[in-house]
Formats: sequence, structure tokens, C-alpha cells
Amino acid sequence: MQAIGYYQSLPADHPEALLDIELPMPVATGFDLLVKVEAIAANPVDYKIRQRRTPVDGKAEVLGWDAAGTVVAVGENVTLFAPGDTVYYAGALNRPGANSEFHLVDERLVGRKPSNLSFAEAAALPLTAITAWELLFDRLQLDKPAPQFAKKVLLVSGAAGGVGSILLQLARELTDATIIATASRPQSQQWVRDLGAHYVINHQLPLADELKRIGIQQVSHVISLVDTARYYAEFIEALAPQGKLALIDDPAEALDIRPLKLKSLSLHWELMFTRSLFQTPDQIAQHQLLNQLSTLVEQGKINSTQGELLGKINAANLRRAHQQLESGQTIGKLVLAGF
Repeated sequence: MQAIGYYQSLPADHPEALLDIELPMPVATGFDLLVKVEAIAANPVDYKIRQRRTPVDGKAEVLGWDAAGTVVAVGENVTLFAPGDTVYYAGALNRPGANSEFHLVDERLVGRKPSNLSFAEAAALPLTAITAWELLFDRLQLDKPAPQFAKKVLLVSGAAGGVGSILLQLARELTDATIIATASRPQSQQWVRDLGAHYVINHQLPLADELKRIGIQQVSHVISLVDTARYYAEFIEALAPQGKLALIDDPAEALDIRPLKLKSLSLHWELMFTRSLFQTPDQIAQHQLLNQLSTLVEQGKINSTQGELLGKINAANLRRAHQQLESGQTIGKLVLAGF
């Protein structure tokens, strides 16, 4: 089967950073689905692993943790899907990625593809939607009553990227929080406003001044999607007593948690691969939330966050995707479709 992989960690613009390769056809066993991949999306995790994980024993490393396609075979323990079903998923970090013509994935991590989306539109959703869902509801529990606050006010920092683009929609549709999104460029400011932010502020300016400008005294929850270390002190200042801060990035330096004590602030880290990496008893929650998301999409309440469609699934186009992601200037998700 066709696939895209790499044999050594190289800069994204190097012609051998990602290569078109041939691999044996995988076989579905156990809880696995064998999926014919129709579309994929690129995420920052792809280039981070390309930069950090060196292939071993001369075997190609295959990346890609966003896919939509059709089930063509199932393992003996599968009960949730059958051949012919169309699906979408992010998969598991400790298994080969979906940048291949056929791909194995545990059914408990897979959702039914929204019937009103193309494969490309659907592939833009899983990884970021799972991340956003777990941030909002598993980590911050924004769907639960919060009597410790006068009102729920959610600040989403770096909101115009892939996770922010779906998180804003979910927060607007499924919570009663007032949503503040940060974005600096006019194009990204309009993007987050269209996705559901009640207010948009500029993260290039002092946070306290920007909150004051929109008449907000304090926020109850902060979700930081990029550059947490840069804004960490400002987040602590802006948070109300008993507030909650969640992040997904990897600060270069350790965060000092001692300033959180006075206000009894809590810190939450989110990695959507935790459930699959540790085979947690509740990993089927990702199947369930992806199905819930499909229903919301079919009802017209949530839109795909597909940004640019970069063409067919091949090494040249994936190298372009990695370069764009590394620039930090993408809006929405970068998607490729077809082999």
C-alpha cells in the first residue's frame, strides 16, 4: 500500500523530510478496524514527532493522527462497526499514523463520520475536537454548575488555530459561559468571532488592559493553546479565586505552580492521547464523543474547521503542511484528500 514516512529527522523543507513509500497491507485483529483512508489532516503533533522521534532499525516512521475513511475489514472482537461504515478518528500516538492508504485503529477511538460532511471536511475534526471536548468537559467541567463564580467567563488564548476553532463552537453550543477569544490579526479575529466568541481581544497587548476594555473584571476559566509560559503570570492575575487554567502546549521551562496557591487556582493539562496510551477503562469515551459530535454537525450546530485543502495525500503536500504548521500562522485545519 502507499504511505508517507521518514527515515531520519530533517527540516520540513528538506526533500527527504517525508517520502512516498510502499508498506505491506495491515491485517485487522482484536478490536481493530482496517480503514481505507480517504482524507487526513495535519496537526502540530505531526511535526513535533518528526523532529523528535528518530526511526529505529531502518524502518520508516509513519505520522498522521486525523483521518476519515471507510471500514474494509474488522477484527474478531469488533462490535461497533462493520465493513462499509464511514468513520473518522484520531487514533493512538503509540501506533503507526494514518498517512497511509490503509490504516489500523481501535474501534473504541473511532466515531461514525458525519453524513453531511465530505471525507476532507470530516478529517479536519477528530484530534482537535477530542482535545477541545476533553478540555471543556473532562478537565474544566464547564458543563457543570459552578456556584463559586458570579458567572462563567472562559478565556481562550490562541483561539484561531485547529483546537480553538472547534473549541469555540463547542463552548458556545454546549456551555453557558461568556467566551473571550484572543487573536491578533484581523483575519483571525474575524474567524474566531464567526465561530462563537462573544468578545475578541488582542494577545499582543497587556491582558489586563484588554479585559478592562471589554468590561470584564475577572475570568473563571482559561484555556491556553499556545505560548502558555509567555502569558502565565497574566492568566493568574486575570483568574478569579478558585479559577481553573488548562493548557495543551509544552512550555520550554517549568511552570512555577506556587503563585496558584493564594487564589486556590487549579492547573489542568490535556493530552488527547492519554486514554489510548494507557488503555484507560474509559477510552470508549472518545468513540462516544465523536458520535455526539457527528450528531451536532448533522444538526447544523457545529461546522467543520477545515481551512486549506492542500491536494492529494503525498509527501510533497505533507511537507508543505508541516512547513505551514511550523510557521504558527495557520487558520483552521490543513487537509489532504485522496491518493
